[in-house]
Amino acid sequence: MKSNLDVVNDCDSFPYYDADPPAYTELVSSYYELFTQPKSKPVGYILPWVVEKMPWDDSLWVVDHNKKQIYPKLTQSKGFDATLRKAREIGAFKVLEKWRNELYTVHRENGLDPVGDPTITVERSGSPLFGVVTYGVHMTTYVKTQEGMKIWVPKRAKGKTYGGLFDNTVAGGIATGEQPLECIVREAAEEASFPEELVRSAAKPCGTISYFSFRDKRAGGESGLLQPEVQFVYDMEVDKDVVPKPCDDEVEDFRLWSVDEVQKAISESLFKPNCALLLLDFFIRHGILTAENEKDYVEIVSRLHRKLPFPTATTV
Repeated sequence: MKSNLDVVNDCDSFPYYDADPPAYTELVSSYYELFTQPKSKPVGYILPWVVEKMPWDDSLWVVDHNKKQIYPKLTQSKGFDATLRKAREIGAFKVLEKWRNELYTVHRENGLDPVGDPTITVERSGSPLFGVVTYGVHMTTYVKTQEGMKIWVPKRAKGKTYGGLFDNTVAGGIATGEQPLECIVREAAEEASFPEELVRSAAKPCGTISYFSFRDKRAGGESGLLQPEVQFVYDMEVDKDVVPKPCDDEVEDFRLWSVDEVQKAISESLFKPNCALLLLDFFIRHGILTAENEKDYVEIVSRLHRKLPFPTATTV
């Protein structure tokens, strides 16, 4: 049985400088920094073995091995796209075998850069290779009953990443050009058969959480890739007659669980790691997890809102 802080550590696994400054500095100095242009802030970390295997095109990229800095030349999105397609063609990375044909935005310092594309995008499956911040939405749907609060919990399909683990009621990645609310409406229809009218009227925005993970084999592809993420959080209270139903191949089924059942499953590592964090945040906001019943309360609250070392979106 894991503690709630153990659960946080499982997902927010990238080390903190304050915990061991020399070890942190040694680790980060081994990475290559990704920039959108010279003299800007880095937008991601790239592992040395990824740099070695990536088919960089000198006409599209500057790769400085002395400074361990990489940045695209003027046509920035073209550089990401062409390079990942070439890497996929030659079979350089297993993670690209799950090519999504879905673009994520790479957010930069101070919005638009003075040169290049107004929006830099990267194929979703390739984003961990560049270690850039990605964005998603997660929604917890719950029912108030005479026995207390109950939460709709889906089980992930066995053929998917983190197959067989439990998830938040609705979740998904935010594609380029998509706003969080539009994303949660789309995902709610696709994953849970929730009507658009219901989600637009009942889903309540509840802020964000952020964390920095090392990917493992359950995520698909290579282990150890870097994944800093921001999740936009939604709650949706529904009546007992509103029952989610799988609509695509992402979910096997839905279960209506008590808070105790959810907490037990979290402690047994039966939830996808980042989904467990979303539920801890839900429990904190609803007064279920408090300073009186959780000895690591302050640490957990702080860790659910990690300051990432890269620029984050002011708008998505």
